[in-house]
Amino acid sequence: MNWITNYVRPRINSIFSRREVPENLWTKCDSCGTMLFHRELTDNLHVCSNCGHHMQITPRARFRALFDSGIFTEVSVPEPVADPLQFRDQKKYPDRMRAAQKSTGEKEAMLVASGEIGRTPVVAAAQDFSFMGGSMGMYVGNAIIAAAEEALKLKRPLVLFSAAGGARMQEGILSLMQMPRTTVAIQMLREAGLPYIVVLTHPTTGGVTASYAMLGDIQIAEPNALICFAGPRVIEQTIREKLPEGFQRAEYLLEHGMLDRVTDRRELRDELVGILRMLMQQPPPVWGDLPPPADPVLEDHADDSDDGAETAAKPEE
Repeated sequence: MNWITNYVRPRINSIFSRREVPENLWTKCDSCGTMLFHRELTDNLHVCSNCGHHMQITPRARFRALFDSGIFTEVSVPEPVADPLQFRDQKKYPDRMRAAQKSTGEKEAMLVASGEIGRTPVVAAAQDFSFMGGSMGMYVGNAIIAAAEEALKLKRPLVLFSAAGGARMQEGILSLMQMPRTTVAIQMLREAGLPYIVVLTHPTTGGVTASYAMLGDIQIAEPNALICFAGPRVIEQTIREKLPEGFQRAEYLLEHGMLDRVTDRRELRDELVGILRMLMQQPPPVWGDLPPPADPVLEDHADDSDDGAETAAKPEE
């Protein structure tokens, strides 16, 4: 009886019981609807393998793919005053901040780090659209200034990845003040002769587009990224006209001279390696495997045989 109770019944229950399946194993592509396995999606840098649609990616995941061996050091950012306007809409601003921090695991909407890209030391900053829409507030302004100061101190180029819906309304005029602050920080880099490269990702809109996101020495965008100040729906409602197909998308801006290039996320690192080495006046990158080193023993034998051949060729005196 004990054998049946202790062994047989648990085995039967385990066979017929419902197995728990981990969540988020599959992700549906927003563009084509293909179900993508999470490991495949991660390895593909959150780009759909079926249609090439570029999904949102966190700053940490982006930095792991960007920096050499995925190694980087975070740059500290000064903390701003919390909830200076005591703003409240449907929720209190501090409650929204705590909810965003819990869902993303990040302190704020921008991450700043330093490391090497193709053996070129750089400082990088990336916005997190999943954190309150990547909105630009006082912390984001402080982060960009901290990134610029770190680049100036170390004499390194600055690479910035933008992804934002605009200024953070919960901080009012204080968020709009970050536009001139960040513009001054970028001007400091320009006066020091340090490159500033911007990678515009989907979406980059509002006050972010009107300030630091469009001031790069090199302007790169990911495919089909929405880049604008006011969105197409707002413009259509204002002018009461239908906008052209692809208006305000990365390819449209490239055709009209607003961008330098549109680059697939999977090819972006190699692209940045070449650009950074060129702007920093370094030798061009070496792609592929280097030829094997020559064997010194074989070289000595070759030299001896050459000497013998020269001796034999001389006529006898």
